Amino acid sequence: MITIILFLPFLFYIISIGTLIYGFTKIKNYDAIGLKPKTSFTIVVPFRNEAENLPALLESISKMNYPTDLFEVILVDDESDFKFQILDFKFQISQIDNLRVSNSPKKDAISTAMQVAKNEWIISTDADCKVPENWLLSLDNYIQTHDVAMIAGAVTYECNNSFLQHFQQLDLASLQGATMGSFGIEKGFMCNGANFAYTKSLFKVLNGFEGNDAIASGDDVFLLQKAILSRNFGSKKVHYLKSENNIVTTKPVENWKTLFYQRVRWASKTSSYQSYFGKLLGLLVFAGNLIVMLSYGFWITGFISFSVFLMLIFSKFIVDSILIYQTHQFLTQQKMRYLVVSSLLYPFFSVGVALYSLFGKYEWKGRRF
Repeated sequence: MITIILFLPFLFYIISIGTLIYGFTKIKNYDAIGLKPKTSFTIVVPFRNEAENLPALLESISKMNYPTDLFEVILVDDESDFKFQILDFKFQISQIDNLRVSNSPKKDAISTAMQVAKNEWIISTDADCKVPENWLLSLDNYIQTHDVAMIAGAVTYECNNSFLQHFQQLDLASLQGATMGSFGIEKGFMCNGANFAYTKSLFKVLNGFEGNDAIASGDDVFLLQKAILSRNFGSKKVHYLKSENNIVTTKPVENWKTLFYQRVRWASKTSSYQSYFGKLLGLLVFAGNLIVMLSYGFWITGFISFSVFLMLIFSKFIVDSILIYQTHQFLTQQKMRYLVVSSLLYPFFSVGVALYSLFGKYEWKGRRF
């Protein structure tokens, strides 16, 4: 009886991940950068106490292969302890203070920047990121060749040899794979604010973050879902740009506690998704990880046989690995590390994050939410 109870939801988990794998293959690479640049961008960077990271981001922006008169950078300071000093750059850059009006500092920062942004296309990234030299050029070429109002892009980690960092990379690869896969089956529900572009017109039509500004995170996901569900725009004008020229690199966190809180912050918005597909997928992923975690106990106590236990573990490992592998190759083109160990640990980590996000508080950037 227990075996049947475990296998039914687990089968739906396997099918859902298999569907995302198929969706990933449906999105074709777009690497065109040969058109003459035409699009003007405003790059928005919300930050709080990021004086250590901002110089690297600005340096990467200064090396971009894009006309400096076609983009500006707006740094939005969210109550940093010390004022960041901007060095001389050849591109337009300004720093403004965040105007707090909600429970979400980052959403407030983007809304604040929107009031002074000069250009129609807005693209957000984070202070601890580095952008590739053809970042804006690939976006511009895509905009010139597609009828689009919002573009989601890829994000990856810059890893050293530590297990913690590679664990994060594999986790991020699974999230990025789910993102691309969902777009591939025309069920996009997720994106990453470190590489997220949209028009100012779209932002205004959607009334910005109105309706979800009480939730601390989700400046990217909620805006994406509002756009897809909008009658004026809809999914046909919301695209995913799968391009090696458009992958933004960010830093992994430095310890397990911070990683746990970061993932809790990400998971806390799932229950507020407007996308039913996103909610269902989140529930199935939770169920899949919970079943694997419980199967350890059921096997040890004799409620299920070793063959059933092995089948659950092995089938989840195979289907997860396919999604992670194809995404990891696209993001890094490097060999995966610690995959088996991470796969054994991840169900416990994932279930813990999900359960804690329902009831617990978390700390981020020196604040408690």
